[in-house]
Amino acid sequence: MRLRCAVLDDYQSVATRSADWAPVADTVEVTGFDRHFDDEDALAAALADFDIVVTLRERVPFPASLLARLPRLKLLIASGMRNSVIDYAAAEAHGVTVCGTPSSSTPPVELTWALLLGLARGIVTESNSLREGGPWQSTVGADLYGRRLGLLGLGKIGGRVAQVGLAFGMRVGAWSQNLTAERAEEVGVELAPSKEELLAGSDFVSVHLALGDRTRGLVGVAELALLKPTAYLVNTSRSAIVDQDALLDALRAGRIAGAGVDVFDIEPLPAGHPMRSAPRLLATPHLGYVSRSNYATYYGAAVENIRAFLAGTPLRRLG
Repeated sequence: MRLRCAVLDDYQSVATRSADWAPVADTVEVTGFDRHFDDEDALAAALADFDIVVTLRERVPFPASLLARLPRLKLLIASGMRNSVIDYAAAEAHGVTVCGTPSSSTPPVELTWALLLGLARGIVTESNSLREGGPWQSTVGADLYGRRLGLLGLGKIGGRVAQVGLAFGMRVGAWSQNLTAERAEEVGVELAPSKEELLAGSDFVSVHLALGDRTRGLVGVAELALLKPTAYLVNTSRSAIVDQDALLDALRAGRIAGAGVDVFDIEPLPAGHPMRSAPRLLATPHLGYVSRSNYATYYGAAVENIRAFLAGTPLRRLG
């Protein structure tokens, strides 16, 4: 009998077309799930008969309680080489090998700029108006040239976002708890003296931090109040870094010009969720890493991981 492999959150049903699965076709049967499982009971029931699971990024937690309910599971593959929602100790205890894949930082950089530019020039508003017979021009775009871009985080993604900002002729500043003057100089941006100064003095603010104890809730009511009423906030990192309720309040009250958001406290967003209808919000359904090249990388590496595991030499082990 062939082993059974489940691919989670295959919303577009492209997992088996994004890479060549032929090398494992004789030994592995692949099933993609194009919907998200909202609770552990549903997920455990769906995965009960699978030996291998491929999961995208950190969309699906694998705590000890779930792993205990999957006795057939032997190999768990997560895209990327870092995953904070897998209980590695429990996986080891249950005999589950956990492996990762390469991942490119280019797609989230590009999406960040798609959101920022879409906000600045009112692209969605103007496009919808044109298509629906609305007014010919109803917004006045915000300029990028000469304006200040403030980055919360200057790692691999933040650094590349900074380079694009500089190419647009923006003044770019950055801040994080660990950011050094040397790193800022390396990227060619100014080191902001504090988080507060960065927020208060920027025309556009973009979040590029990893989620942890120090960054959870980093941007809340007090921080949002520092932003100019003409400023825009973009978050393609992790939802919990920005207080979602505080952001909704700021958008509804018009205290900031707008926000671009790709990450949410609950994913997928339930029907009727306030983030689906908030004013001044340009929102996308967590598309940061969703691109053809990245999917080819993820699923191609998943095939490699499966082959290596079956050969007894697992690749890219995590945990």
